[in-house]
Amino acid sequence: MIDFEGNIEKLYSIMDKCELCPRKCKVNRNKGQKGFCRTSHKIFIASCNTHIGEESPISGSRGSGTIFFSNCNLNCVFCQNYPISQLGNGREMSFDDLVESMLRLQERGVHNINFVTPTHYGAHIAKAVYLSRKRGLTIPVVYNCSGYESVEILKLLEGTIDIYLPDIKYSRDELAFKYSGIKNYVEVNRSALKEMKRQVGNLTLDKNGIAKRGIIVRHLVLPSIFENTKNALDFIAKELSTDTFVSLMAQYHPANKAHEFKELSRCLTEKEYEEAVKYLEKIGLENGWVQGLNNED
Repeated sequence: MIDFEGNIEKLYSIMDKCELCPRKCKVNRNKGQKGFCRTSHKIFIASCNTHIGEESPISGSRGSGTIFFSNCNLNCVFCQNYPISQLGNGREMSFDDLVESMLRLQERGVHNINFVTPTHYGAHIAKAVYLSRKRGLTIPVVYNCSGYESVEILKLLEGTIDIYLPDIKYSRDELAFKYSGIKNYVEVNRSALKEMKRQVGNLTLDKNGIAKRGIIVRHLVLPSIFENTKNALDFIAKELSTDTFVSLMAQYHPANKAHEFKELSRCLTEKEYEEAVKYLEKIGLENGWVQGLNNED
């Protein structure tokens, strides 16, 4: 039996010396202090709406109820949502309004509640989901994240999250430090993915192909760095399962500060993405999605 109220209390107490993410800034967010994520105890939302652009089991026919939080615990030089993640664009929302927004999205017929960039709001999310379910929330809850997650915090979220939708961005720490300013992404990310898999297992779908529970792992293919993709896919196949659903993303384009890095200052080529797809197939990762490529350098 999961002690949801106890876990919520623990999550909020962790914010006294914040360790909600692996950066462990130890600032007192409950008293208004801000660490790397530039977020105190207040909730800031960039958007709250129906979204149809996710993977097909998430968006389905009626869309995903996406709640996009402002700010982020990473600092990716190529972030395509940097006005939200790094500039903090968004509006303040009360906790009660967050709960009401979730229930209104369900009333609109969405297939799930999809928390995007949720890591630094783990305590708020746990409480909001708990209270929303008491008030009639029945659709799955999606945790749509960068993959830079604390296993300790994920354990406190067990039972709150139905579907994990994490990134596996890097397979080498030097790349993570160069492009996202973190030194320990690989170990942290891989431990987090294993914990997510332990909690929810492989993706399960209803009779209409809509996701009900499980994990989908996303990987954005970067230009010029095929080994990064190869090693990330190897980990998924060997350490998670070849049954894992993988979303191999092709939409990279130079955004934010990417132009400052020669290797990232262009779009992905068709040849580079095809190489990634062929490797995905070679190692037996047959579940998931590949994309068409709109841009070529």
